Amino acid sequence: MSYAWNSASTRMYRPLLQPDLKLMLAEDDRFGLQQFCEVLNPVIVAEVLQGLDPQSVWRVLASTDIETQAQILEMIEPSQQIELVASIDRQHLSKIIEVMAPDDRVDLLEHMDEEQLESLMPLIAQAERDEIRKLLSYPEDSAGALMTTEYASLPEEISIGEALSRLRQQAPNRETIYYVFVVDTGRRLHGVISLRELIMARPASRLADVMKRDLVSVSVQDNQDDAAKLIARFDLIALPVLDEESRLVGIITHDDILDIVQEEANKDAYLQAGINPLEHSYFSTPLLTIASKRGVWLLFLSMMALVTASVISLLSSQTQSGQTNEPHPSDLHQQLAWFLPLVLASGGNTGSQSATLVIRAMALATMSRRDKYRLAVRELLTGLVLGLGLGLFNWIALQALFGLSPLHAGVVSLTIVMVVTVGSVVGSILPLLFDHLGMDPAIMSNPLIASLSDLFGVFIYYKAATWVHH
Repeated sequence: MSYAWNSASTRMYRPLLQPDLKLMLAEDDRFGLQQFCEVLNPVIVAEVLQGLDPQSVWRVLASTDIETQAQILEMIEPSQQIELVASIDRQHLSKIIEVMAPDDRVDLLEHMDEEQLESLMPLIAQAERDEIRKLLSYPEDSAGALMTTEYASLPEEISIGEALSRLRQQAPNRETIYYVFVVDTGRRLHGVISLRELIMARPASRLADVMKRDLVSVSVQDNQDDAAKLIARFDLIALPVLDEESRLVGIITHDDILDIVQEEANKDAYLQAGINPLEHSYFSTPLLTIASKRGVWLLFLSMMALVTASVISLLSSQTQSGQTNEPHPSDLHQQLAWFLPLVLASGGNTGSQSATLVIRAMALATMSRRDKYRLAVRELLTGLVLGLGLGLFNWIALQALFGLSPLHAGVVSLTIVMVVTVGSVVGSILPLLFDHLGMDPAIMSNPLIASLSDLFGVFIYYKAATWVHH
């Protein structure tokens, strides 16, 4: 079986291609599996393999050569990578790691536990092993941890003709040859020349006469964000990385910077919505982990709402008595009105969190109908978990801080459970609905979710209060 792909045909490739892949596995179609791995782009292969068990993934990868296996493994999501490396023998894994790009294999090894790493390292060739240990020694957010050591370099005293000849020999083992870095015997950086400039120069010219000496570089210890800003500011394809002695030790390519920019965008979006950033994709993150990352901020915001309720109760008491600071509510409805901001904030904040998670998930990958169904179910369950947690906390707090009876505190808490659950579901469905209608989900989701949560919250709250009062 053969495949062709382009930007239009890949929008729904996983639901379209995965059934064919499973059929090839069931029929043990070695040729079809080989074509699947070698004809499709590795990114597409990795996406189609998502959701398969590790044994099936390795059966697919076993149909192709080790270099293609490495290219595909580099594109697989980290959480699935860890499952795969845990289910394959160390000898075979070491061969794959040896042919992976230096920065990609370090990313993989960083996600492995210490025991796995120590058992694997002796099986890797000495040269690659030394390079891996060096790259792993750099801080996680440093330029050194992001760089690759597969760069093109030439001495400055040679001619353009000889430079092109040497570059042809280096090209197969380099991540990029669009920039050629000019170094001396001590690996100190003297200049840089682009492939275009190299081709356009006269063959008899010396490399030193045509290279650019005005260089932009970073240190191995510099932050990755600084490297990203330099690449964006100077419109670079690759950025040289220097060690403490100003020797060239690697480069950071623009595609690695795009990953960093995307990670920062995700992090900022999550934090703005009151979510601790997810380490992996939405569907790869366990439900309870998502609930805990959201629940911390919801709990904090709930405590802030309790402070607001205290202020309202104090002002209400002063208005009624004119002389005392102790709250003396006149009736149940007035007392329950103190906690209306708590109820509304709980639903609105939860809905905004859900909308942010869904919008980011949609931005990173196209969702099938099954994915959308799974997402709605996960958000319903997450909303229930968050609602029960917040409801229990507030049930205890309202009795301890405001002297409410268990029944009256239960009215508020039960409403919070319902509003948080509704907010979570609405926050997940609205972005999907807007996307289906051809609208930008980010334009109206949060304001509309807040309005709907307020509407449901007021209705549920006062219906429950009226029922208890009677």
